[in-house]
Amino acid sequence: MPKAPTDKNANKNKGKRAQLPTPEQVAEWIRENPAQSGKREIARAFGLKGQNKIALKAVLKELEASGVVNKRGKRFAEPGQLPPTTVLDVVERDREGGLIARPIQWDVEVDGPAPAVSIVNHRNSKAPTAGIGDRVLAKISGNPTLGFRGRVIKRLERNVGAVLGVFRAFKEPEGGIVGRIEPTDRKVNEMLVYEQNTGGAENGDLVEVSVVGRNTQGLKQAKIDKVIGDLASEKAVSLIALHQHNIPTEFPEAAIKEADAAGDADMNKRADWRDLPLITIDPADAKDHDDAIYAIADDEPTNEGGFIVTVAIADVSYYVRPGTALDREALTRGNSVYFPDRVVPMLPERISNDLCSLKEDVDRPAMAVRMTFAQDGRKLRHTFHRIMMKSHARLAYQEAQAAIDGDPAPRAEPWLEPVLRPLWAAYEVLKRGRDYRKPLELDLPERKIVLTEDGQVDRVIVPPRLDAHKLVEEFMIQANVAAAETLEKRKQALIYRVHEQPSMSKIESLRDFLRTLSIPLAKGDQVKAETFNGILSGVEGTPHSELVSTVVLRSQSQAVYSPNNQGHFGLNLKKYAHFTSPIRRYADLIVHRALVSTLNLGAGGITLADEERLEQIAEMISDTERRAMMAERQTIDRLIAHHLQNKIGAQFSARINGVTRAGLFVTLDDTGADGFVPISKLGDEYFIYDEVTHRVQGDVTGGIYQMGDRVEVELVEAAPVAGSLRFDMITEPREGDGLPRSKRSRSGSPSGRPQRQRRSNRFGGRK
Repeated sequence: MPKAPTDKNANKNKGKRAQLPTPEQVAEWIRENPAQSGKREIARAFGLKGQNKIALKAVLKELEASGVVNKRGKRFAEPGQLPPTTVLDVVERDREGGLIARPIQWDVEVDGPAPAVSIVNHRNSKAPTAGIGDRVLAKISGNPTLGFRGRVIKRLERNVGAVLGVFRAFKEPEGGIVGRIEPTDRKVNEMLVYEQNTGGAENGDLVEVSVVGRNTQGLKQAKIDKVIGDLASEKAVSLIALHQHNIPTEFPEAAIKEADAAGDADMNKRADWRDLPLITIDPADAKDHDDAIYAIADDEPTNEGGFIVTVAIADVSYYVRPGTALDREALTRGNSVYFPDRVVPMLPERISNDLCSLKEDVDRPAMAVRMTFAQDGRKLRHTFHRIMMKSHARLAYQEAQAAIDGDPAPRAEPWLEPVLRPLWAAYEVLKRGRDYRKPLELDLPERKIVLTEDGQVDRVIVPPRLDAHKLVEEFMIQANVAAAETLEKRKQALIYRVHEQPSMSKIESLRDFLRTLSIPLAKGDQVKAETFNGILSGVEGTPHSELVSTVVLRSQSQAVYSPNNQGHFGLNLKKYAHFTSPIRRYADLIVHRALVSTLNLGAGGITLADEERLEQIAEMISDTERRAMMAERQTIDRLIAHHLQNKIGAQFSARINGVTRAGLFVTLDDTGADGFVPISKLGDEYFIYDEVTHRVQGDVTGGIYQMGDRVEVELVEAAPVAGSLRFDMITEPREGDGLPRSKRSRSGSPSGRPQRQRRSNRFGGRK
């Protein structure tokens, strides 16, 4: 029986009549020589010719059929094996902070989840280093059993899809080159466009392009794939934000393939709740429906006046399993991103808008929590269930509210007595518990941009805050609390939604500010959410109301995700996790998986690997949440800047929402747009900045501009692509109010010539 030849003596078999190797020998050769695993290389290694080469084909088919090797293109490989040199995406860090990458080409159906590759960065080596988000060519060592390690050979230019830019046509084309692409991302170099690659674009068009090569000077050549059109359109503006923040818009082929292959859920370990009249209440334009609710009076004699509330949430964990392409892409995105006329979903539409959307009169798998509340709003108990449900009605907030208020609501009226009235009665009970809990009560109206059909800003509105909104919100909060309590009680690792108490430095700054208004603030750890509520209610209706509300808001910490429970200060809750939106938030998917595992509810539970990297996952999704918020805000800024660019010289009512040494930030009343007034535009006198009282004060007249003040401003400049506005101040400063100037005010102000002569360089800055 011939011994499997090594790479060094493979050529010795040339010219000799060799015996056909056994399947075991062929498998050993493939395992030890992954770089030379094609049929031709294997035949050459064993010295096979003629009929033996045909017989080798049968051996390879036998090995493939038995699962000993897998065929990838023209090569064969051990299952789970990586080629010695491959392209990787660096996606995360392990518990020790080391970089983890995964191959960009991997067949999940054949080889299972893509393997993790530990990236080796040598500090003293000339080899390039890598970071999260990089695409690299790497030398691979190791195996599926012991794990893989990758040494970076070179960083690659990552093809994240189309490049966005503005087409600048040349007046005089030369050598077939008719223009260039000016990318919206400053990190991307300009590209040349040849006549055959213009795609019908005209000078100044916003376009999507792909790189098709380089010219003789090494400059990249671009092909215009899509003309976006008018920069003022919402579609173009949102694309700028997506590219700027590297938010993926296209799903990998493997993820789409998994989503398309998904089918209806089975009844394994599911309770049949299809007869329970659960309903969805969502925005009128919602495309996915991930939560349904129902309530009924508790008939237990010991709980008179109490209610049983049921919240059912789409069972995303059944479809998106750990380690799959869908799961990796969902983690990369972290959450869905919402623009005025575009949604970039966390999951493909087959999952988010179809299989996991709780559509009316359609069977859908769900995770449900049934909660029993006492008459005073205390939660007595709760249980979780994996169910099959059917939404009995799809209502908009306005429809549900209209039915309750006795206004015409044809779609909602049939459900008024059997479902809606019990829901509102249960909400009255839950409100008692909320009032006892005393969460932070900040009135933060949310503006909504209404667009025309061609993507232009039509108007900006503040939708009314209905009881229907508050009802659904409170039901979701209670479901989130129940999830955190269940998992913590069972000592199951999870990701909490954490909102820490304001830092001591912010509390001290707030205390200094409130002291100027003769408002006391408790010392040290005594500060609670209800403390702020008392301050806000105390200034309600006074000239300082908006100022105090703004300063209190800015003293709060940023909510984040964490595997360590630190409570939720704003909601005044000791345990809180996100459970109610797994279609659009990865944190909720992790909580669902944790519940499936700890309650033994079937397939799709959390894995040990995920449990071990919860801290890293929490950090990643906290980052993607901030990224989404920034992209959404910047898109709105750009839209409104486009909307106002033809109104230079117009005057607007505004409120000062920020004060700095360089000038004032203002928010327009009608659109909510933010802009900047340089301090040089406030007057001829010298204005002194007071950090504690959030104001500037003239050193001659004593006139004051302070955060929260109502003012009139004139628009003098709009930069639509940057989304920035600059104003001149029209309103004269108000008279000094006799409040003490803080000790820090003079030390923070510049000295020398009058402030009028100091031109600000902060145009377009944001608070």
